[in-house]
Amino acid sequence: MKQNEIMKMLYDVQHPAKGDKNIVELGMVEKVDIDGDKVTVTLAFPKHRDPLAEYLIGSTKAAVIRHAPAGTQVEVKTVVKEDTSKKPVGLNLGLEELENVKHIIGVASGKGGVGKSTVAVNLAIALARAGYKVGLADADVYGPSVPKMTGTENDMPEAFQEGDKEVIMPLEKYGVKWMSIGYFAKPEQALIWRGPMACNALKQMILQVRWGELDFLLIDMPPGTGDIHISLVHDIPMNGAVIVTTPQAVALADVEKGVNMFRNDSIKKPIYGLVENMAWFTPEELPENRYYIFGKDGGMEMAKKYGIPLLGQIPIVQSIREGGDNGEPAALSSRPDGIAFMELASRLAEDLTRNQEK
Repeated sequence: MKQNEIMKMLYDVQHPAKGDKNIVELGMVEKVDIDGDKVTVTLAFPKHRDPLAEYLIGSTKAAVIRHAPAGTQVEVKTVVKEDTSKKPVGLNLGLEELENVKHIIGVASGKGGVGKSTVAVNLAIALARAGYKVGLADADVYGPSVPKMTGTENDMPEAFQEGDKEVIMPLEKYGVKWMSIGYFAKPEQALIWRGPMACNALKQMILQVRWGELDFLLIDMPPGTGDIHISLVHDIPMNGAVIVTTPQAVALADVEKGVNMFRNDSIKKPIYGLVENMAWFTPEELPENRYYIFGKDGGMEMAKKYGIPLLGQIPIVQSIREGGDNGEPAALSSRPDGIAFMELASRLAEDLTRNQEK
């Protein structure tokens, strides 16, 4: 490979906040070094780092890996380059944008595949339908699904400069303010990020968003219980969490992981309750029928074991999957699944109000 070939690959890396200009056009590629099978790309940032720096670093690495011959090693380095044409600007990662948010709640799961994002999106919409001011931050960096589930995958959040930081305006739809790392990456583009890089990107995405006045900010956390989760809980003033599971007995160990993480001495965040997703199957044409294909009362038994409330049981209805794929979440409907999400939202809001009054 030659340097000009690498530069052509980098034309795929667009800067979302710069009118979709690519990093080559913007003069951000300081140099490209090729040493055998190893490619090193050095990106230049102003004195105050670009708020989307972690995204651009990951996208640069992904662009080269996608086009380069198999076995190519790719490293992305950064340098600080003073922009003499204007005052350097960047991101001040404070908590100012969260000052008017009453409750910040993580929606978590011990593992993937339990419908955590489906629950998070529909819970946000159900809370909004109940009259609350709601936002949702999609923190699942490796599989952001909020754009698809809300039908906003072709939209782009607006960004503007305010003093020495860049502020991003969330998208608004269905009465909810949405933000996702998925808005800044192409659907087919894999985000190749190590833990620290992903943590920084998430914190930037949440802390630089102009959320405004909210009753609830839900954070759709990545599945599992790794470094990203611990960093996120430490750096974001999260009030507590909701854990999503399925009824099977084998899910018990995964629930235990999630419970233990939030109850760890270094975290100590309250768990507001457990949501049992896929609790039973209900045919849309026979809404009174229930078929417990994954077992019955598994969520209730888990909640009792760990001493946490069972906030809700969400049935499997074909419309949940279809609504998610079509960008029309189930919580917008009056079908059994929609009613279940409204009841979940009501119970969560009531429990939080009751705890505040104690």
